[in-house]
Order: sequence, then structure tokens, then C-alpha cells
Amino acid sequence: LKRHPSAPTLPSSLLRAVLFAAMAMPTGQIAMDEYGNPFIIMEEQAKKKRLKGTEAHKANILAAKAIAESVRSSMGPKGMDKMVISPDGDVLVTNDGATILEKMDVQHHIAKLLVD
Repeated sequence: LKRHPSAPTLPSSLLRAVLFAAMAMPTGQIAMDEYGNPFIIMEEQAKKKRLKGTEAHKANILAAKAIAESVRSSMGPKGMDKMVISPDGDVLVTNDGATILEKMDVQHHIAKLLVD
């Protein structure tokens, strides 16, 4: 293996740090997509179970219903105010549905689409 003359040389301490970081990274499996491009499946992603078919539809519908239910009582002429507390402790009282959704921390991917 020859080094190209114009290639920069790395100090040995930096090279050791890079090698140590690469060894400390979580391991994964290499797989190929439908176009032949390689990608890495990380261990924590491999442990997650992916929903398929009817189960995925049910989970998405439940997420949409949960988002709708959280805003429903603030809508209309008899809409009630909501008290939203941020992670740093700030309190916001509003009946604006867009503001309520904006302040929510949503984890479900379909629910995030609805909030955005």
C-alpha cells in the first residue's frame, strides 16, 4: 500500500484517536439496498421491531387520534384553554391549536407529520 505524495500525513496521536473512536463505535451489520448500495444496520435499530400491514395502519390511526384528541377541547366557541409547560419550566396558557401542536414533543413519525 503506497501513500500518494500529495496526501497529507496525520500525526500518530490523531491516528490513534481516530482508530480508538472507530473501535468504540457500536457495531452493526452491512446490508445492500435494492440498487446495490451498502448501508449499515446499527444494533439498536436491529432490536426495534418494525410494524407491518394492518398493525402499522392501526398504530398510525391511534397516533393521529391522540394528536386530534389533545387539541379537540380547545376548538370551537366553547374551546378551553390549555396549559403547556416547556421542559425548562416556562408556562404557556393558550387555546390556539397551532401553538399547542408546536410546543408538543412528538416521537411517533406519523404524528410528527400531522404536527408539522
